[in-house]
Amino acid sequence: MPQITLITGGNRGMGLALAQALAAAGHQVIIGARDLAKGQAAVAQLQQQQLTADVVQLDVTDPVSVQQATATLQQCYPYLTCLINNAGAVFDQRQAPSVIPQAALRADFDINYFGLIDVTQHLLPLLKKAPQAKIINISSMMGSKTEALNPASEVYRASAVGYQSAKAAANMYTVQLAKELQQAHLPITVNAVDPGMVATEFGGASPEQAAARGAQPLAVGIARTLALATSATNDVTATFSNTHGRVGW
Repeated sequence: MPQITLITGGNRGMGLALAQALAAAGHQVIIGARDLAKGQAAVAQLQQQQLTADVVQLDVTDPVSVQQATATLQQCYPYLTCLINNAGAVFDQRQAPSVIPQAALRADFDINYFGLIDVTQHLLPLLKKAPQAKIINISSMMGSKTEALNPASEVYRASAVGYQSAKAAANMYTVQLAKELQQAHLPITVNAVDPGMVATEFGGASPEQAAARGAQPLAVGIARTLALATSATNDVTATFSNTHGRVGW
């Protein structure tokens, strides 16, 4: 049966790289894009590579947009086999925990936590219609309390408390939803993935600037997500991992 995958924030960066790789792997890819025109441009870019994808307007921070996207998807597709919650952003601007404004914290949580949950809850009915399905939440080692306390960790000196807290919260949602679905004997797995620091426009830098700071190529950043999304088996759930293995919660 066809694999139908929705990628939020799929019109650029890691989302677009995932769309390209999964379309090449035979998935029917749906790009969720906040700006529909940019999503359509991403689809056109894939078409130039002889790859096909669909697009749906989807702003994960806008409940009306989420509801409308859900209605569109329910009308156009019989099921979903994979939801990749890739949309994310950081608003901390390196401000210290003692002074960061509430507005920045709320913005971090709106997209990285509440938006992720809203999309997931709305699309669970479509995921349940597939014989088996996967939810993959793009997280970050920056949300790991284990690594934040490890002086040898690459994220030990990172300070983006709103973003980090939102990712830590999303990790907990990953665990609890995975347990709920497992206990209900539903064939839907839920996992969190740390892509590492990737050379994209995330955080306001250009891909070139990010690469100069040590960010890895897109192919490396999407590798673990791609492995989970294309795996023929669906027996891994409630994990936090990257290309090197398990990441401490």
